[in-house]
Amino acid sequence: MRTVLELNLKNSKIMAMNTMIVKCPVCNNNTLKITDYLYEIPRVGKVILTVGKCSKCNYKFNDIRLAEARGPRKIVFMIENSDDVDALVIKSSSASVIIKEIGLKMLPGPASQGFISTIEGILQRFKEAVETACRSLDANQGKCKQLISLLDRAREGKEKLTIIVVDPEGVSAIESPKARIEEVSKEELEELGYIVQPSD
Repeated sequence: MRTVLELNLKNSKIMAMNTMIVKCPVCNNNTLKITDYLYEIPRVGKVILTVGKCSKCNYKFNDIRLAEARGPRKIVFMIENSDDVDALVIKSSSASVIIKEIGLKMLPGPASQGFISTIEGILQRFKEAVETACRSLDANQGKCKQLISLLDRAREGKEKLTIIVVDPEGVSAIESPKARIEEVSKEELEELGYIVQPSD
């Protein structure tokens, strides 16, 4: 089974931009090779894919982002039918993803990586996270089943949910005419754990 990234790169011209060797955050050796690739995805535009691999400990790192930063922004997308879950999502390593109606959040951490997926893929990631959390002995199993069922219905386009992508760098995207771009406030960024520099 091919990934969304493989499907979108099939007809794209890929160009290596630059390569550097840096210290690996895992083994602390100067053996982490990082390469930036520039390519264009139809209807999305130019995208930078960063791939890193340590030759010493095999640590791997991937990130993907729009080539042109657009400043802090919030992308709002409503799932209303089965076609909506096919919309392409580019989530950078700096971005947070929120499901508004049920308060689930995917927040970036020190090891956060960017990825390219679909709305359905995003919902699947949330479902897997819920399933993992629900293995805890003190988890509310009734609520767990309710959340998993809701996410499954949304993946089939049978449940209306709002997906919000918040990116302080403005390098994430949802490729759909239904995606609405909004300004994101300093308070919203701080609430999600981002460090906001005071304006001059």
